[in-house]
Amino acid sequence: MDVELNQIMHLEAMPFAASPRRPFAVSLRRCVCGVVKLRMVVLTGLSIAATACSVGPNYHRPSAPVPIAYKENQGWKVATPNDTINRGAWWSIFRDPILDSLERQVEVSNQNIKQAEAAFAQAKAIVHEQQSSFFPSVSVTPQVQRQKSGGGLNSEAITSYSLEGTATWEPDIWGKIRRTVESSVASAQVSAAQLAAAKLSAQAQLATDYFQLRYADALKQLLVDTVAGYERSLKITQNQYTVGTAARSDVINAQAQLLAAQSAEINVGVQRGQDEHAIALLIGKTPADVSIPPAPLAERVPIVPTTVPSALLERRPDIAEAERQMKEENALIGMQVAAYFPTINLSAVFGYAGNPGTALFSTSSEVWTLMASASQSILTGGQRSAAVAAARAAYDQSVANYREVVLAAFQNVEDELVALRVLGEQIGVQREAVQKAQQAVQISLNEYQAGTVAYTTVITAQVTLLNDQETALQVQEQRMVASVALVQALGGGWDSSQLPTTQELQKLHLIPD
Repeated sequence: MDVELNQIMHLEAMPFAASPRRPFAVSLRRCVCGVVKLRMVVLTGLSIAATACSVGPNYHRPSAPVPIAYKENQGWKVATPNDTINRGAWWSIFRDPILDSLERQVEVSNQNIKQAEAAFAQAKAIVHEQQSSFFPSVSVTPQVQRQKSGGGLNSEAITSYSLEGTATWEPDIWGKIRRTVESSVASAQVSAAQLAAAKLSAQAQLATDYFQLRYADALKQLLVDTVAGYERSLKITQNQYTVGTAARSDVINAQAQLLAAQSAEINVGVQRGQDEHAIALLIGKTPADVSIPPAPLAERVPIVPTTVPSALLERRPDIAEAERQMKEENALIGMQVAAYFPTINLSAVFGYAGNPGTALFSTSSEVWTLMASASQSILTGGQRSAAVAAARAAYDQSVANYREVVLAAFQNVEDELVALRVLGEQIGVQREAVQKAQQAVQISLNEYQAGTVAYTTVITAQVTLLNDQETALQVQEQRMVASVALVQALGGGWDSSQLPTTQELQKLHLIPD
């Protein structure tokens, strides 16, 4: 403490450093040496603080419901080395260079993340602000006064000088400041977890929008192929009509079907454009600055390793956030309990007062005062006990919120596991349905050309095929989106070890104001 106080004294005296233009500088230097005597107050306080304690409950993380295994994970395929999550860049499991390029822009340019980063920086600054209460407040007050009394010829103006150093300190006897700092540290860790959650959310949303965009690309290509097929069918009906083996209505039905497919193909541009604009927002750019070339929807769905359920408590930033909120509220209980005890203040003033006619820094010019005081509320009308009760209730609320967040996290994981399992089964059946529908279209066209069926049979088969193909694309998109959601539900590449530690947040930088 002596070293730190000397540093503070030295730094606060620096603006008055000696120079030829400052005749008072030498006096200030000598006075600062005198002000160091204020350390006796600090040392007295330290002897008191040595026996200090932190009132209120110490924090212990409450239990939360954790299953032994995931219900929907039974029979889940173990991931191969190529499918495992690359910590941090979790989106690399999709093996898409365009997605990778877009994801890497999220952390740099996304404005929601910038807000979360600023909130975290503010929380860290508040920790340092609260820590300042551990140390005494020291100030130096130089004063020059020139005074003349009377108007006679022999009257003389008198110049007097004074230099005073003042130190005040409230020793943390009951741990109120320690609990305040503990609360602000936990709050900063909450902000860090919120920042991690904001990053993960933006990254997952971008991946979701990206696969929706690729679904639009795949649907567009499907409709382009469908239009080409319908044009061939129209040509067949026109040929049949020309030779007199088909009715005019067959031609009109074929034309109507072709126009409907062309209309649907045009309409896909709305969804694709909006998905591209959403991606632009997520990477902090205007829609005019982002253009993503078309590409097919991926058919490979990566297998995401789920690990054991208990690991989820350390892998999700929202769980870490809720857990740190509990610690913050727990520390606030101690702050309120500390208000039951008296507040002790130590203060000291040391300085010199005189004029050039006498020795300013002589013993006779020395001025000092030492004071210790204590204050205690005797009657508050139950305000103190109510404040403690409110703090305990807030803590209980945070415990319930923590357990609810944990339960919701396991629900998220189970939801995406069941989605991937069921959709995996469905896609196999749906692809087989597409194959059968393609066969039906070809057979009906052949039969129509042979004159054995009406053209309505062809139209029905073609509509069925298009519906089956669109359903297959939708299921594949849902599988990709569910895979992204599962990665997010498992915390991406994050875990609680990435939170800043108490020691990191409490690192002091003694800079005088």
